[in-house]
Amino acid sequence: MKYIVFILFTVMTNAAAQLMLKQGMMSMGPISFEGVNPLVKLLQIVFSPWVFLGLCTFVISMASHLYVLSKVELSFAYPFLSLAYVAVAIFAYFVFREDLNGWRIAGIACICVGTILIAQSGREMGGRGHEDRTASINPDKIGTSEIVR
Repeated sequence: MKYIVFILFTVMTNAAAQLMLKQGMMSMGPISFEGVNPLVKLLQIVFSPWVFLGLCTFVISMASHLYVLSKVELSFAYPFLSLAYVAVAIFAYFVFREDLNGWRIAGIACICVGTILIAQSGREMGGRGHEDRTASINPDKIGTSEIVR
């Protein structure tokens, strides 16, 4: 649980990147590849300010996620990324005036309950870190079937 701040940072940067990408694509208007070199159009999209900022934010999010994965179990950390769906839905409602109907709210509630259950499972690790709970491969033994614990 001591890495929860990094996990939540990953979630929030992931959600922020999605919102930036949406803003970027809205500012560009409908995309058409008719009569345009697709590579040129792709470069225009990638280097538009909001899209570029969103992609850079994704890189930061991924770096944070890699750090988290080096510290906690994947089966614990990965489900937290579903909270990005929650954040995106809420912010999209307020920022882009997107629909947030009963079905979406029910889905968000299910995601939150599931994430809480997974977070509780992290307490059962007794404070032991990722390093203590997973097997590592000894570089000297590559090619053999021995795994060092």
